Amino acid sequence: MNIHLSFGPLVALIAGILILVMPRLLNFIIALYLIVIGLVGLFGSRGWPFS
Repeated sequence: MNIHLSFGPLVALIAGILILVMPRLLNFIIALYLIVIGLVGLFGSRGWPFS
């Protein structure tokens, strides 16, 4: 059996669980997500080790 986990869905799952446990964490997670997406959009994802 071969199990392959991707980074994006794993982070989304962990974030969803944390939001259910601590709803006030939602603002922080959304802000962090937007910052990461913005940086990837500005600098591109080529050359990153996890791309």
